[in-house]
Amino acid sequence: MMTLSTTASALTARVALSSTQNKFRATQLCVARRVNIIARAEDGDNDDADDADETERKPRGRAGGAGRGGGRGGRGGRGGRGEKTDDFAESVVQVSRVTKVTKGGSQMSFRATVVVGDGKGKVGVGCKKAKEVQIAVTKAAADARKSAVNAPITKGATFPHRVTVKGKGGAVVMLRPAAPGTGVIAGGSCRTVLELAGYKNCFAKQLGSSNPLNNARAVVSGLAEMRTFKEVAKVRDMTLEELFQA
Repeated sequence: MMTLSTTASALTARVALSSTQNKFRATQLCVARRVNIIARAEDGDNDDADDADETERKPRGRAGGAGRGGGRGGRGGRGGRGEKTDDFAESVVQVSRVTKVTKGGSQMSFRATVVVGDGKGKVGVGCKKAKEVQIAVTKAAADARKSAVNAPITKGATFPHRVTVKGKGGAVVMLRPAAPGTGVIAGGSCRTVLELAGYKNCFAKQLGSSNPLNNARAVVSGLAEMRTFKEVAKVRDMTLEELFQA
C-alpha cells in the first residue's frame, strides 16, 4: 500500500509540474507575439514618417514639369555653378617641417612651396603651412593661383630682354634671353618657374642665396618687371619703327 501511494503521489507531482511548464511556455509565446506586433506597428509608423519627410523634401517642379535639376542640367547646367577648372599645372618645389614653440609645448606643422603655371605666360608661387602635407600643398596651390602674374613671352619662347632681380633673403637671380634651340638653362626652383610659365629658350642663374622659396619669388618678380617692345612703344607714344630707330 505504501508503494502504491508513493507512486501515485509522484505521478501527481509530475503532472502538476508539466502543466506548470506548459502554462509558462504559453505565457512566453503570448508575450513574444505581442512584442512582435508592437515592433511591426512601430516600424510601420517610422516608414510612414520617412515617406512623409521625403515627400516634403522633394523640390517643387517648375512650369514645364522639370525640377531644379531638370532639362537645363541642374545647378551646373548653365556653367555658372559647376566645378571650376583651370589650365594650371602644379609643381611642389619644397616641403619642410617647421616647429612653433609655445608656452604649452612645441607645435609641429609642414610648410609647402608650390609653383603653378599654365604654360602660356601666367605663373605664380605660393607658400602655406598646415598640420598635414596634403593640406599644406592644397593651400599653397590656391595661394599661388591668387598671386599669379603675366609674364611676357616673345616669338622665340624667351625673354624680351635681360634682367637681374634682387629678392628677399639675399636671393639674386639673373635672367637672360637665348636663341631658339637652346632650351631652359637653369636649376632649382628657377627652372620650375620658367618651365611652368612656358619659356623654352632662356638662361637663369642664382647668384645669391640658394633658398628655393626666395629664388622662385625673385624669378616671378623679374618676369613681372619685363615689358615687351609694344608696351614700351605705347608708353613712349611711339611706333615700333621709331622705337628701333631711336
